[in-house]
Amino acid sequence: MEVKLDPWGTSQIEDYSKLFEEFGISRFEEILPEIDDPHPYMRRRIIFGHRDYDVVLRAMNEHRPFAVMSGFMPSGKAHFGHMMVMNEIIWHQKHGADAFVAIANMEAHAVRGISWQRCRELGINDYILSLIALGFEPTGHIYFQSENYRMRDLAFELAAEANFSEVSAIYGFSGETSIGHMESVMAQSADILHPQLPDYGGPKPVVVPVGSDQDAHMRLTRDLAYRMRKFLVEQREGYISIRGKAAGPDLIKAAANALSEAGYTIKQYSEHIDLFDGVSAERIDELIREVEVNNGEFGFIPPASIYHRFMTGLTGGKMSSSRPESYIALTEDPDEAANKIMKAITGGKQSLAEHRRYGGEPERCAVYEFLLFHLAEDDSELEELYKECRSGRQMCGSCKKIAAARIREFLKEHQSARRDAINRLKEFGLKA
Repeated sequence: MEVKLDPWGTSQIEDYSKLFEEFGISRFEEILPEIDDPHPYMRRRIIFGHRDYDVVLRAMNEHRPFAVMSGFMPSGKAHFGHMMVMNEIIWHQKHGADAFVAIANMEAHAVRGISWQRCRELGINDYILSLIALGFEPTGHIYFQSENYRMRDLAFELAAEANFSEVSAIYGFSGETSIGHMESVMAQSADILHPQLPDYGGPKPVVVPVGSDQDAHMRLTRDLAYRMRKFLVEQREGYISIRGKAAGPDLIKAAANALSEAGYTIKQYSEHIDLFDGVSAERIDELIREVEVNNGEFGFIPPASIYHRFMTGLTGGKMSSSRPESYIALTEDPDEAANKIMKAITGGKQSLAEHRRYGGEPERCAVYEFLLFHLAEDDSELEELYKECRSGRQMCGSCKKIAAARIREFLKEHQSARRDAINRLKEFGLKA
């Protein structure tokens, strides 16, 4: 069965392995051993897939510049599903990334019809305060899409490389789709690529932490990054081909001069250059990218992405801002949040006798997921709870009490940190 990934819908993935086959997403577990200090989401296979994260990881391990970028559409309360992205951004920032966070008010206004004022209120009060409370540092960049004119200028440049038929094919747009909705798509691609602008140090690896439903944005943006390049560098048998796929004579000449000055043996043609030295195509691509940037071009590196599993909603299905009963907001009353946990759907059987005999299904349990994703620091505790549930020895009521007590305590501490964050908004160039 075909998997449909809808950035604005309610995608619920039953079999994540299909994403590897149908969308070319790579398995994260294959590169996990290369990470010295993995986030719990990585260790616990919550982050399950990636595109080109090995490029980001190499920059991280070699202490070279890289960035992390993601965003939030202010269409409802920030909840624990959003907190996953916040935690991933903060982890990368702590590991050396230049961090960027967009409040996607253009998207919220165009797609959901939310007023600009309401977008600002939700953006500040729900998302940004929680982001700061969780540990985001002022060295990062937080912005509203409508106020970032460098990003918006880039969105215009990217739109010139896209066409209606391909964007419609990716997103399922019809003749009824508003132009504003389409423009918001270009803004998201510009969000992802703008950390590579000269203002922020030029081209660098960028990782975007997202749920798999956002992969359409990544596929389009990676394609646009490729189109904005003026050269294509390819390893051929015995030589490297540098083709000017959109480079004029002056840029071809500049590339040839740069290669010659670097001591490489080349043969120049009208629209391409052949290089015969035993050097990696990757190194030559870096040099050619510098030529592009020095001549006023972008030289983008295709952005990487990591994908995390969806949290199960408390009532089943996907946790969604449009269904308050399915989630716990980061601003929710701690006692109300604990009550929601006590009423949540679990993976237990219908009767105690049946549960003891056949055991529960923690992988289908919203309560166990809260522990797995957010409320248990000790991996061994999770492993024990899992075994006890599967064996039928651990009752759902006991797990609910553990999770309810912890979520109550977490929210009390988080909301105290949020109050402190109000006084720190100026550090991020923002005001309440």
